[in-house]
Amino acid sequence: MARIFLDHNSTTRPLPEVVEAVARHSRESWANPGSRHAEGRVARRALEDAREKIAVILNAGPKEVLFTSGGTESINLAILGLAARRPATVLLTAGEHPAVRQACGRLRERGWKLQSLDVDREGRIVAEQLQELPWAEIGLATVILAHNETGVVQDVSPLAEQCRQRRIPLHLDGVQAVGKMHVDFHALGATALSLGAHKFHGPVGVGALLLRAGATLRPRQLGGHQESDLRAGTEPVALAVGMAVALERWQVDQAQRDSWIRGLRGRLEQGLKTACSPVVINGSVDFRLPNTLNIAFPGIEGDALFVGLDLAGISCSLGSTCASGSTEPSPALVAMGCPPEVVSSSVRFSLSFENTPDEIDDALKRIGNVVGRLRSAASREAVFPNGRVSRQPEPIGRTSA
Repeated sequence: MARIFLDHNSTTRPLPEVVEAVARHSRESWANPGSRHAEGRVARRALEDAREKIAVILNAGPKEVLFTSGGTESINLAILGLAARRPATVLLTAGEHPAVRQACGRLRERGWKLQSLDVDREGRIVAEQLQELPWAEIGLATVILAHNETGVVQDVSPLAEQCRQRRIPLHLDGVQAVGKMHVDFHALGATALSLGAHKFHGPVGVGALLLRAGATLRPRQLGGHQESDLRAGTEPVALAVGMAVALERWQVDQAQRDSWIRGLRGRLEQGLKTACSPVVINGSVDFRLPNTLNIAFPGIEGDALFVGLDLAGISCSLGSTCASGSTEPSPALVAMGCPPEVVSSSVRFSLSFENTPDEIDDALKRIGNVVGRLRSAASREAVFPNGRVSRQPEPIGRTSA
């Protein structure tokens, strides 16, 4: 039985041309790009070429692109580096990625206060609240641009405008957005934006922080002059080239990929509504990544469903891979006001252009079998201590037939 990978928000398979580019530059551009000799200059040219390509695609200046080891480092560098001033209040949503939440937790240890922005039932920031915030106390804002669990895409323009007027740094977690949707750094109005290559078929171990020219950032790593003195350490030239190749490939294929993936997700979503009713679709239907489906199967525990699907050859996720193993309910779904029964029975399917219609049809059969078996088992096990069978469970929550 061939496995079906529906967990592309956790990572993606590097494209063949990315693998080849990384291998070639590991052979040809292996020198330290900080060295002034001929070999070092070859590596430097490759690194700067990659930087310029990434900058053009994301509408940033080349000097605004800082290479890092991935999205998590970029997030930490932005949040902890932009919060160089005296303790104040940091704005964030309750459903931020663990990298953001834990970095903000570190700020709290330093005396900062955290204030959560409310989101509506679809996971979108409630814009009206922005007029009532204590802006004089706020020193930093950080928001996830496209949510890793639900795929919900935020309209950050009202928040960006408020921050711009008050000269408050705004960081956007763009790790799930870049390479899946159009991202224009300058148009977004943010101070910084984080990204990681392995989310869009690039290599693991490299990412970037886009940092607006003129912004003040305290470096987190010391010991070298690299990346404009903001990120010490020898740059991974081959990996940076691989990231640029992956992003270029996305740009060329963007329209085709978007159409293909939306079609597959629609096929999966409609098929699950038909085969596994009742189900609940979590998050905005209109404002979400084209590849993400967060769906609840009331009456089934998510852990049991995850294990059953894995045994059936379906790779998916209960939420953020970086929070894997946590027993904490999804903060994002809780913040959206989802009932506990929905939160506990939700799983995330995330697709790629590498998936096929045949895979989706096969996945629907496997998922339907697992869901049916688990619901039947739940009904049989609904027994009182004295052995009498309780009433059948009723559908819970906002459902889709």
